Amino acid sequence: MAFPQRVTIQTADFDLGAEVTALRASDARIGAVCSFIGTVRDRNDGADVASMELEHYPGMTEKSIEAMIDEAHRRFDILGVRVIHRVGLLQPLAQIMMVAVASAHRGESFQACEFLMDYLKTQAPIWKKEQTPEGARWVDARVADDAALARWGISASNA
Repeated sequence: MAFPQRVTIQTADFDLGAEVTALRASDARIGAVCSFIGTVRDRNDGADVASMELEHYPGMTEKSIEAMIDEAHRRFDILGVRVIHRVGLLQPLAQIMMVAVASAHRGESFQACEFLMDYLKTQAPIWKKEQTPEGARWVDARVADDAALARWGISASNA
């Protein structure tokens, strides 16, 4: 069965409803879809955030995320995955990224979605720069994000 494109890196916004509809299309085995949407906050680490700029390494980013989706398929009984990550200049409240996972039952979707998010937060070659009143600053992965990845038996390569 053909699934929609699994990974897209784009500047444009996305429609969660349309993406979930495409993920579920014509697959009557799907009984659950779990999704996560990340958005730009107006504060981070105690500072106001005016905007966030996201950069990536074209080609490498998609391959990296595809490899982790393959790993999610090996670990969990899932039927489909869709990941969208935006790049470019984004304002507070903007959607940054989406992970949607389809399975027959909710437990597998929840676990696979969390697994993919833990990976994306620490391993995907995407860099974030926030504009604050004090100037621009790069956002590093947090120790808590590395610990979340470690519970899946994966060491953070950026540690």
